[in-house]
Amino acid sequence: MKKLLSHLLPFTKEIPSKINGTLELTLMNGKKVLDSQNANYSYGSLQKLLTYGLSQIDIPTDSQILLLGLGGGSILQPLREEFNHKGKITAIEIDKVIIKIAKNEFDVTDNSNLEIICDNAQHYVNHCKKQFEIIIIDLFIDNKVPEPFYEDEFWKKIIELIRPKGKVVFNAGINLKENTKIKHLQASFKSQIEFIQFNNVQGTNTLLIGKKK
Repeated sequence: MKKLLSHLLPFTKEIPSKINGTLELTLMNGKKVLDSQNANYSYGSLQKLLTYGLSQIDIPTDSQILLLGLGGGSILQPLREEFNHKGKITAIEIDKVIIKIAKNEFDVTDNSNLEIICDNAQHYVNHCKKQFEIIIIDLFIDNKVPEPFYEDEFWKKIIELIRPKGKVVFNAGINLKENTKIKHLQASFKSQIEFIQFNNVQGTNTLLIGKKK
């Protein structure tokens, strides 16, 4: 009944998180979306944004994918259904509350092709020994990308984890007024990775898509 009524009036409940502040889970038009105070975290514009980014690269069916920032898991459905990806996805999410939401509200659970790890993305990257064909970086606290994820140290490790000719999709920011950090990133690693920048995706976001040389 609530699902039917949501076509007339959205139902929202607030969920507290020590890491992400107050999260809002809204049932609207029969679908759930997850938002922070100032940004969509899953199943709204973010899903469209990342789907657009992935449409710009080739995704081998059996490729190994690293997802830094699971959120509610909204990118998993397009990967499986639109891009026919059947390989393993390793998803890193720092917030236990969001992992619980993904499992309880969006039926995102560990299986043979999905491993969910509760960890800081920087810590995971620094200690990871595997390589991946595709790395998706979607690391926000509310509407900001934390500073460490623009820094050279983090990106040196990211490049080590990408297989030759592999790809990276980086959701680099919302309403960026200056691109100093992104320009520095592109300049610092231009000999190792070829970046293409997409501005104002979904009207707000900057995407960087890179291919390892």
